[in-house]
Amino acid sequence: MAETSRLAQRSMAFVLAGGRGSRLKELTDNRVKPAVYFGGKTRIIDFALSNALNSGVRRMALATQYKAHSLIRHCQRGWNFFRAERNEYLDILPASQRMGEEMWYRGTADAVTQNIDIIDSYGIEYIILLAGDHIYKMDYELMLRQHVTQKADVTVGCLTVPREEATAFGVMAVDDDSRITSFLEKPKDPPAMPGHPDKALASMGIYVFTWSFLRDLLLRDAEDPNSSHDFGNDLIPEIVKNGKAVAHKFDDSCVRDPGAEAYWRDVGTIDAFWQANIDLTDFTPTLDLWDKNWPIWTYSESVPPAKFIHDEKDRRGMAISSMVSGGCIISGTEVRNSLLFTQVHTNSYAVLDHAVVLPHVVVNRSARLRKCVIDRGVVIPAGLVVGEDPVEDAKHFRVTEKGITLITKPMIDAWKAAQ
Repeated sequence: MAETSRLAQRSMAFVLAGGRGSRLKELTDNRVKPAVYFGGKTRIIDFALSNALNSGVRRMALATQYKAHSLIRHCQRGWNFFRAERNEYLDILPASQRMGEEMWYRGTADAVTQNIDIIDSYGIEYIILLAGDHIYKMDYELMLRQHVTQKADVTVGCLTVPREEATAFGVMAVDDDSRITSFLEKPKDPPAMPGHPDKALASMGIYVFTWSFLRDLLLRDAEDPNSSHDFGNDLIPEIVKNGKAVAHKFDDSCVRDPGAEAYWRDVGTIDAFWQANIDLTDFTPTLDLWDKNWPIWTYSESVPPAKFIHDEKDRRGMAISSMVSGGCIISGTEVRNSLLFTQVHTNSYAVLDHAVVLPHVVVNRSARLRKCVIDRGVVIPAGLVVGEDPVEDAKHFRVTEKGITLITKPMIDAWKAAQ
């Protein structure tokens, strides 16, 4: 364990957090996907950052691009405890024309290339490249150890996924020594795992490099006019072909209770986002947010405890199989199988059933909301009914193929105008 800790101390985490997350539709109109709320009080970005911190990595950088203000503000408020005098820090690196007149990062690899001088100043030996938009708990120290032990040029975090879902991932084949023999980025017809025709081995978008190796590779890639300057499209396939790429199985470093399944979620669609949040209301959720040994750090607002008021027939403030965050006032409302973020206020005779309610929402009297996601700051009009007639709902709100309704401020404004 001592060697593992030393590896973490000689490493940095570089988090790629610039993607819009367009499949989340209106939820990312005003915020980048890693800044989207999750789990009652955290944001998606908190999982990658917490994994790094809990793994012993104290030097981090966050590359931002699309609508990054809420993400930057969240990190400034919730991740401002690093002390530079102890050689620990979280640097935020927006695309800023640092290496030429082009403003934006051209690809995931270019986001690192444009910040080579900053990474050099850290004096690190290893770099862990992370996607900032997935929900999981993982000990990166174990991946670092495998990278060093196997003397790899790159170590790629991977997980087993259904073959039909693998079109959204980089898909790889490995030999008996975990060496990657082929790597295809988002193939239309993903190759199956040997002996498992319905499964594929997919990249998690997590890579470990020795910094000196990656630095030289990035400089060569920057000069290649035919490159898209992307890890999945260009650099990883190049290493698979001409170097040594090794696969690290998520199952080997996933942080979980004994016997529990490995938990990893891409909450990149409204349906997936709703389901992952609702899953937390299960009797024993697969994702353990109560684990004090591997906490998910975040910005914690100073709010009073949740409050439940009224105890009359049809006007009883109650929550069953639900998660209710601080600052909420449940006034005469029935809440079932729902997840409420901070400062949600509900009023008498309302019903919330399988609802994911983001912060600072107000639900007025007699509203009935089922199987829905309500964006931050929405004021639900009195008597609004959602989730009982999908055809009617679709006239004013976004209804997914699986019947989940997304409600945002502009949608409510348009609904009011139509009344």
